[in-house]
Amino acid sequence: MRVIGIDPGLRRTGWGVVDVTGSRMRHVANGVCQSSGDDLAARLLALHVGLTEVILRFAPDQAAVEQTFVNKDAAGTLKLGQARGIALLVPAQAGLRVAEYAPNAVKKVVVGVGHADKAQVEHMVRIQLPGVEIAGSDAADALAIALCHAHHAKFAGKLEAAVARAEAAR
Repeated sequence: MRVIGIDPGLRRTGWGVVDVTGSRMRHVANGVCQSSGDDLAARLLALHVGLTEVILRFAPDQAAVEQTFVNKDAAGTLKLGQARGIALLVPAQAGLRVAEYAPNAVKKVVVGVGHADKAQVEHMVRIQLPGVEIAGSDAADALAIALCHAHHAKFAGKLEAAVARAEAAR
């Protein structure tokens, strides 16, 4: 299974791709799609084009996107939500299932505590993906999201298999 994790941001949207084979996870690629300027529509288009290119190039099987949090600045939250819409739309357009994870859930899976800081997240991503060169904190967060999804998918598959075995034994 190949998973893309996406960390939405209006100026910098991080992405990270990992391959999952059984319990083994291998880094494929990571990076950041950037937008600039004050024209919101042009910035959203730049993110859409960038993420589309990443998905076409790396052909993931599944996608995971970090949920946004609400902050004190309502206008900033709304703009971030629009960038998150692009992060959900692009994989859906490619026919991928898109899972969503809260930031604390990602940190809990990758670091072991839900309130870890960015340095701790990046450190644990490096441990789980030896030799990875990370293209910045947004890409590290995206890889963490992909790892979180890989862990959840691995356990979901085991649960489904156990239920299927139990039903077959009836």
